[in-house]
Amino acid sequence: MDRTQKEAFVAELRERMDRAPVLYLTDFSGLNVKAMTELRSSLRKSGAEYVVVKNRLAKRVFAESDELPDISESLVGPTGFVFGYEDAAAAAKALSDFAKDHDKKPAFKLGVMENRILQPEQVEKIAKLPPR
Repeated sequence: MDRTQKEAFVAELRERMDRAPVLYLTDFSGLNVKAMTELRSSLRKSGAEYVVVKNRLAKRVFAESDELPDISESLVGPTGFVFGYEDAAAAAKALSDFAKDHDKKPAFKLGVMENRILQPEQVEKIAKLPPR
């Protein structure tokens, strides 16, 4: 990626974060391409989107934002972002159900809802809530 592509990607990532009321960070290591495609499909059905993001670019988005909490300590290793556009519980449930069928992968790193950080246990509790 050259500089202009990175700037465009950062702007697009910022726009997605502004649009999504909930954001979940996952560690997707150990998943193959077929499983990732399956995960993206199940998340799309629940009104969410899965994007793999370079940690350095994600850190830039969070550093530029006054509204978002600082989660830079969680941006280590392979990181996938789940943008929940419709229902926070449905997106978390889709991720949790997928992980049950795929040897607990992807694993929750943390979540961000209403500009507050959610620990993995809290995200699991959200996944157990009934959908709207």
